[in-house]
Amino acid sequence: MIERIAEITDEMWKKVNKFNRKITEEFLQESTQLSNKTLGQYESCLRIFFWWVYENCDDKSLLEIKSRDFLKYQNFLVRREMSSSAIRLKRAAVSSLNGYIITYYEEEYPTFKNFITKKIAAPPKADVREKKPMDAEEWELLLNNLREREEWQKLAYLQFTYTTGCRRAESRQLLKEVVNYQPIIKEKKVKNKDGIEEIKTVLYYQSNECRCKGAGKIGKIRKLQFSQEAMDAIKKWLEVRGEDDCPYVFVSKYKGKLNQISESTFNEWCTEDFSKVVGRRVHPHQMREQRATNLVVVEGRDISAAQSLLGHTSSSTTAIYVIRDSNEEVEDAFL
Repeated sequence: MIERIAEITDEMWKKVNKFNRKITEEFLQESTQLSNKTLGQYESCLRIFFWWVYENCDDKSLLEIKSRDFLKYQNFLVRREMSSSAIRLKRAAVSSLNGYIITYYEEEYPTFKNFITKKIAAPPKADVREKKPMDAEEWELLLNNLREREEWQKLAYLQFTYTTGCRRAESRQLLKEVVNYQPIIKEKKVKNKDGIEEIKTVLYYQSNECRCKGAGKIGKIRKLQFSQEAMDAIKKWLEVRGEDDCPYVFVSKYKGKLNQISESTFNEWCTEDFSKVVGRRVHPHQMREQRATNLVVVEGRDISAAQSLLGHTSSSTTAIYVIRDSNEEVEDAFL
């Protein structure tokens, strides 16, 4: 059974080697290229590492730590059955701190090297769960189930998250004011199934500006595109919710007051509700994969359309989200 590592409190942190504390705090302050979320993760990771050094390596200075010390630390994480992704994050935090010293303190510490070398192999990525977006039947089953139970907030979340292809952190930023936004209506030439060009009216909405994943503390500022179905679901939820002072669409109640929802609540919805309805695992990121897959594989759109919707800089990143049937690809080799 996985044993969670306890949070390193401020009192515990004060016991850690003074140089280790000082260089960690300086590194975090100067790392303007990292988002606030990543900075928070790195701070937690570095505190855990240096507390382990305090307990197991006589509280050495970072400058004195050797590769064998870090290997022992990584083995400690592995023995606790920590996931490969969590271990890789902790490696990245320490390695980035090492790189900071090498870059900015070359004159003061000319012999210092990054002790996380290629010889200390990172745990292999564990992809134990098959990537399989919900098909049309499963999707309709879930939506209809929520309608029958009048779970309007969950329905609005699914519709908005799917149609935008956005992440949890982006969904939670949606503001109630969007229900007053006017639709964007355009006419576009498209080819029908017979290859004949025809004019089609395109209608969609844009959200308020959201901070999306990207370089720097702010990340990318984007407006997310969503469908009429999503707008209808949002309006239904807000109508049922009634008047309140919270500006966000997706909320949770704490001590009788509505607050912006947390990302973990979306996880709970997927685990405790959606997965049971569908009969297999559902997770928030699945809607992003489902949207990309439907656009490219089912609807036959160019991958650039999915790339633009998902906000990726490169189409190669978008391609990771497009789940194809490997059997079909094998069959294509014999055509």
